Amino acid sequence: MVIGAGQAGLVAAHELQQRGVAGYAAQSLPAPRAAASFVVLDAETGPGGAWRHRWDGLTMKTVNHIAELPGLHARPAAGPERASAFLTDYFGDYEDTFDLPVFRPVKVRSVHDDGARLRVHTNVGDLSARVVINCTGTWDAPFIPWYPGRELFRGIQIHTHDYRDPDVFWRKRTLVVGGGISALDHLDDVSRVTKNVFWTTRTPPRWRDPSDFSVGEAAGGLTAEAGRVIEARVRARTDAGLRPLPVVAETGLPRNERVLDMERRGILNRREMFDRVDRHGVWWGEDYLDLDAIIWATGFRANLRHLAPLHLRERGGGIMLDSSRAVKEPRVYLLGYGASASTIGARRDARAAVAQIVREL
Repeated sequence: MVIGAGQAGLVAAHELQQRGVAGYAAQSLPAPRAAASFVVLDAETGPGGAWRHRWDGLTMKTVNHIAELPGLHARPAAGPERASAFLTDYFGDYEDTFDLPVFRPVKVRSVHDDGARLRVHTNVGDLSARVVINCTGTWDAPFIPWYPGRELFRGIQIHTHDYRDPDVFWRKRTLVVGGGISALDHLDDVSRVTKNVFWTTRTPPRWRDPSDFSVGEAAGGLTAEAGRVIEARVRARTDAGLRPLPVVAETGLPRNERVLDMERRGILNRREMFDRVDRHGVWWGEDYLDLDAIIWATGFRANLRHLAPLHLRERGGGIMLDSSRAVKEPRVYLLGYGASASTIGARRDARAAVAQIVREL
């Protein structure tokens, strides 16, 4: 059973299909030669995974490079095309092309050890599986760090998860918190509707040398060598049972033409992180900034609440993996977690995971 139909879930489903595992259909039996059947459960109402919810200002020109899914080329993307529309269409075409058995909307509430099998409790009833490949990503687990007084602020407070367009920040004194690609997107977006936009990060921005990025991609994807170095750092944490650092955070920020333009416009004058919030703004010791809005571009955590009954976490907060297989529960595989959070990482780990699953069926 595959949980989630974002990029990792679709890659896993395609790999299962290619390895001779039959897609489950409610009105038919698996093919006679199939070692088993599989199904994909997706909580969304349509294809696209988390991309369905991205803000309109996020275009194919500004997203981090998205690698193609195996077996189907994506059509060329126009730079200003909305990423939410482009990738939702692409994922939908992928499901149709390979006739993947995606059932939606099915919300997985919890997974339990039921003896010889795993019991998957959903909003449509309980299901049973020999193996679960979890691909639920991070979108439904936004993270906002706690700062004293945050709950007192009377202005607008939103996370990237809920950001839609800049119009709500028209002429508002707006602070963007965070040091990733999303923070840059919000800064660029909001600076078009207000002259008073500010930026604060916990650590200095990690600008990367242009040589670390491939040439010719709309968003400048990391080169293979740079990507491998980052994945190794992320994997080292998961191997130690620590909470993984997101791959996308580790990639750093490309110093591209958009960034240079933002610097020329004076909107990348980064401030250190404030120490407290009050009803009308934020404080750095005795220094104060009056605000109307705060945008928290502070990232996401792995959405694994439904796996809590299996007690997979280590004392360090992470889940120890053998490649993508949970050490504490070998019938559970995690794709899109840790080093497999990128499309390329998900493809590699999906191949290895499915090969192992098929051998043991």
